[in-house]
Amino acid sequence: MIAVILAAGQGTRMRPLADTLPKPMLPVADRPLLCHTVDAAVDAGTEKLVLVVGYEAETVREYFGERYRGVPVEYEVQHEQAGTAHAVEAAREHIDGPFAVLNGDNLYDSSAISRLFAECPAVCAFEVDDPRNYGVLSTEDGTVTEIVEKPTNPQSTLANGGAYAFPEAAREWLEVPESERGEHEITDVLARVIDAYAVTPVSMNRWMDVGRPWELLEANEWKLAELERRVDGDVSEDAHLEGAVVVEAGATVKAGVVLEGPVLVRSGATVGPNAYVRGATLVGEGAKVGHAVEVKNSVLSAGASVGHLSYVGDSVLGRHVNFGAGTTVANLRHDGEPVKLTVKGERVSTGRRKFGVVVGDGAKTGINSSLTPGVTLGTETKTYPGETVDRDRSTD
Repeated sequence: MIAVILAAGQGTRMRPLADTLPKPMLPVADRPLLCHTVDAAVDAGTEKLVLVVGYEAETVREYFGERYRGVPVEYEVQHEQAGTAHAVEAAREHIDGPFAVLNGDNLYDSSAISRLFAECPAVCAFEVDDPRNYGVLSTEDGTVTEIVEKPTNPQSTLANGGAYAFPEAAREWLEVPESERGEHEITDVLARVIDAYAVTPVSMNRWMDVGRPWELLEANEWKLAELERRVDGDVSEDAHLEGAVVVEAGATVKAGVVLEGPVLVRSGATVGPNAYVRGATLVGEGAKVGHAVEVKNSVLSAGASVGHLSYVGDSVLGRHVNFGAGTTVANLRHDGEPVKLTVKGERVSTGRRKFGVVVGDGAKTGINSSLTPGVTLGTETKTYPGETVDRDRSTD
């Protein structure tokens, strides 16, 4: 089985985090988001990986190279993002047998991907309470009989999980007409396969489409929860580690630090002295959590620095962000309503009662800055000392 993995999109809903880094390469626990999907395909026994790339393609190439975990890797550039079927069609020349199609910005139940490969032709599926915003699968006698996109009156609660195993014949069926939203959809290919073959629905216990910043935070919550305690770095005798904490080789945890897992401190990172890190937190490679800093349920990307006397809660900080001393992130609305965030120019509910800020690569805050819930600081933006920021700040 060949695995075709789609990783070409610009990730506009993930901005500013995806301004200079392709969305599939954003950090989820100990590796990029895309890597979780690639690993699932390798674990399932794929004989070849075909990565369809586009935006910032070199970043993907540099990470995976020509072989990954012993499996050959080939690349195809999708110059125009015109839908999922269009992306797979771009990789047609790399397909010479049955093939799976997976999304590089999704997280899958990895055991389901192994079953997907074994059951080809097959499609991953999961039960939802309200399927109207999904492709809905109808089944009979253990096979899929129909897929309908976002039906008003769904015939089932079985949603399409966005992972497919196709027979080789489907290679010739990738040229499909544009849908109503102007894209060439892989579900149209699936519909043809359903007409010609007995397609098995493979149930998933969990699935996530990671498209927006709070979903990146949720993705980290998922994967960090799977950590098993491991301490390979330099940890002071006066530090306290509780629960599932991983301190990688090359990381330093200083005196007076309290780490309450799940917490991952990556290689080259420094925590402390006298810092408190808790609640599904990633401290990325080379990141710094300084004296008397509290970080709760957050992502600190590679090289980010929260120097001293600061609080960061339920937030996502991009690469090389620098928070000045005394920077405080508020993560709770006083009216108890879900925090909203700007996505592609519109304020959208995160669905989360607690959510802090999203900060693009290279942004800096002045000392004693206060950031209110749902604020976005764009790439390379700055705040002034003592400033209260209650509106998004952009470099545009």
